[in-house]
Amino acid sequence: MEGHMETMDDYKQELDASFKKVEEGDILTGTVIGVDDEAVTLDLKSYTEGIITKEHYSNDPGCNLKEEVHTGDEITATVLRSDDGHGHILLSRKAANDAMAWDRMEQCFADRTPLDVKVDGIVKGGAVAYVDGIRGFIPASKLDTGYVENLEDWLGRELSVQVITVDRAAKRLVLSAKELAYAREQEEKKRKIAACEVGAVSEGVVETIQNYGAFVKLDNGATGLLHVSQISDKRIKTPAAVLSVGQRITVKITSVKDGRLSLSMKALHDVAEPEDTESHAEYREEGEASTSLGALLKGIKLD
Repeated sequence: MEGHMETMDDYKQELDASFKKVEEGDILTGTVIGVDDEAVTLDLKSYTEGIITKEHYSNDPGCNLKEEVHTGDEITATVLRSDDGHGHILLSRKAANDAMAWDRMEQCFADRTPLDVKVDGIVKGGAVAYVDGIRGFIPASKLDTGYVENLEDWLGRELSVQVITVDRAAKRLVLSAKELAYAREQEEKKRKIAACEVGAVSEGVVETIQNYGAFVKLDNGATGLLHVSQISDKRIKTPAAVLSVGQRITVKITSVKDGRLSLSMKALHDVAEPEDTESHAEYREEGEASTSLGALLKGIKLD
């Protein structure tokens, strides 16, 4: 194989870049060749190096350049000044990134794309999290599915959020963790309910009481309805007459259907003694009454 003789054409790209006049507003991409606490130095393959100071690197005041940037990284930035007074090109990663970041936020809003963020600060009425360098606000009412009592407890937490308001002109970005948290709760409820078996007996705690029944949280975390008609063999006017919130009770699972759990205290008698259903008339789908075979045979003494 013949050797290749290098010519000026082999370095055309590098030569063009080195002689190109850099102007304010240009977007350049360079390789990191140095990082300290205050600035990042880039090799731009040009006549001089590029400098990005900390204030022009990120909107996040807590940004640590040495942790976030490493030698060899590629960074795209906008030219602020072709000469910073020391012969270097002054660049802003923020300016270049902001345009791309806002584009992404608008797309995330349209697609309802989940974003993973960390709560970086607490302000009046909510929390602050940065997404691609953009300051996002999470209202207190959007941090969780329930009431948030102490905002300070949320500092440093990692959340999955969605963009609910994006206004590039006003630089306004509003995020919400509520919808995704609710979806996770519902999936978890369905999973716990699906794990329940009809006929199983479990202990649980009365969570709430309504006129039509009580909601009981079982020991596996699933919540089911104990209808007023399933509380006692005796007729009771309201569940509150025999049950109280926080009371621990034993129930039997009678139905698992469409993500709902039906419970019964009456059916517990079936464990020791079958429920006397034979003495009641059965009804066919047409509504015609019939008598069960058990009822016909009841009382007949066999030798």
